[in-house]
Amino acid sequence: MVLVSVFLEILRKPTIGDVLKELMIFIAPLWIAVIVGVLVGWAWKPKWANIGREMMIDCSVSKDSTPSASDSSSTSFNLISSLNSIKFLLPSCISWITDDEAQSDPFSLPPTVDSNCSSSQIPKGKTSFVTNEDLEHFVNLVEEKDGGPAWIHMMDCSTPTMFYQAWQRDLEAGPTEYRSRTVFEDTTPEMVRDFFWDDEFRPKWDNMLVSAATMEECPTTGTMVVHWVRKFPFFCSDREYVFGRRIWESGRAYYCVTKGVPYGSVPRKNKPRRVDLYYSSWLIRAVESRKGDGQLTACEVLLFHHEDMGIPWKIAKVGVRQGMWGTVKKIDPGLRAYQKERTSGNTLSHCAFMAQINSKISADYLRSFESKSNDSSELETHNSSEKPSGKNIPKLLVVGGAIALACSFDRGLLTKAVIFGVARRFANIGKRL
Repeated sequence: MVLVSVFLEILRKPTIGDVLKELMIFIAPLWIAVIVGVLVGWAWKPKWANIGREMMIDCSVSKDSTPSASDSSSTSFNLISSLNSIKFLLPSCISWITDDEAQSDPFSLPPTVDSNCSSSQIPKGKTSFVTNEDLEHFVNLVEEKDGGPAWIHMMDCSTPTMFYQAWQRDLEAGPTEYRSRTVFEDTTPEMVRDFFWDDEFRPKWDNMLVSAATMEECPTTGTMVVHWVRKFPFFCSDREYVFGRRIWESGRAYYCVTKGVPYGSVPRKNKPRRVDLYYSSWLIRAVESRKGDGQLTACEVLLFHHEDMGIPWKIAKVGVRQGMWGTVKKIDPGLRAYQKERTSGNTLSHCAFMAQINSKISADYLRSFESKSNDSSELETHNSSEKPSGKNIPKLLVVGGAIALACSFDRGLLTKAVIFGVARRFANIGKRL
C-alpha cells in the first residue's frame, strides 16, 4: 500500500517532466540494488551454479567421442561433489567461518590419498625442483635478513600443549606473507617433521585436503614433486597445487622447503583452479619446554607461507585472519594422534619414509649464507650513503640561488617566502631523482 500511495502521489504532479523526474528518482535505487546484486552474485558464484553448463559440456563431449572409464569416473565424481555442495551449502559455509568441526557426510566421497601409484623416480642428480638457492632464501627469511619489510604482529594463542604466534607483512607486489612460530610440548623434531610430510595421515586432521599424490621423488636427496587438491569454501572452486619439497638437516634442525613448481605432466584444468604462486617452508628444531625445567622436550616450528589463491588479496587477508587460529589449533590433536599411531608400531608410510631422506649440511654452510646477506646489506648501505653526496650539490646550488634572488628583490617578506618555498620544492624533487 505504501508503494501504491507513493506511485499515485508521483502521478499527481502537474507536468509530464515532473512525473518523469520523480519516477527516475523512485526507480534509480531499485536499479542500483539490482546491478549491485548481479555484480556480487557474479563475483561470488558458487560451484553449483555451473552444474547445468558442465553437464551440457559433458554430454556434447560424449557425443563426439567415447569416454574412457577414467573420464566417466571423473565426471561422476565432479557431479556428486557438486550435488553434495548444494546439499550442505549452508553448513559448510558456517564451518569455514566459525572453524567448527566439519560435519561428516555419509554420501560424500572420501579423500583420495595416493602416494605411490603415480610416482616415478627423479633422475639421479636432478634436484632442480628445489635447490640450495631455495635453502639460502629460506635461511635469510629465518634470520630476517631477506631485505623485506618489517613483520606486523597478529596474534598470540595457546593450548595446554601448544603455543602459537603469528605475524604478517604486505609487499609492494604479491600476496600477503605470513610468519608463525609454534611450540609443541613433549615431542621431537623428527616426529613433527614426519607428521607434516605424511600425506597419507594428513586427511585425518586436515579436512581441506581432498587428494594427494606423489608425482616424482629422488631417493638420494628426498626431493618430491607432489600434487594436491584442496577444498575451499562453497563460493570458491577447489584449488590444485603442484609443488616440490625437500628437507635439509643440520644437527637436529630441519629446513623443510616447499614451493610451487611448473610441471607439464599434470595438465592444467579449469577446475580445480591451479595455484602457481605457492611458498610454504618451515624450520623444525628442539627448544626448551615452557614448563621451565630446562629440558629440550619441546619442538619449535617457524613457518613462512604465502600463496596466490586467485582471491582478492584484501578479502583473502580477512579470511586468513578470521580462520587462522581455528585451523592451527586442529594441528595439535592431529600431532598427538600421529604420535600415538607411530608408537603403537604401525607401518611407516611412504611419505614419512621420504621425510627421513635429508640433505646433510653443516653449521658453517649455514653461516656462509648469513655472511653473504651481510655483505649484500653492507653494499646496499654503502651505495645509499653515497647517493645523497651526489645530490647535495644541486640542492646547495638551488638554495644558494634562492638566497641570492631573494636578496636582489626588495619586495617584502611574502615574496621572499614564496621564493624559498619554490626552491625547497625543487630541492626535494632533485633529492628524489
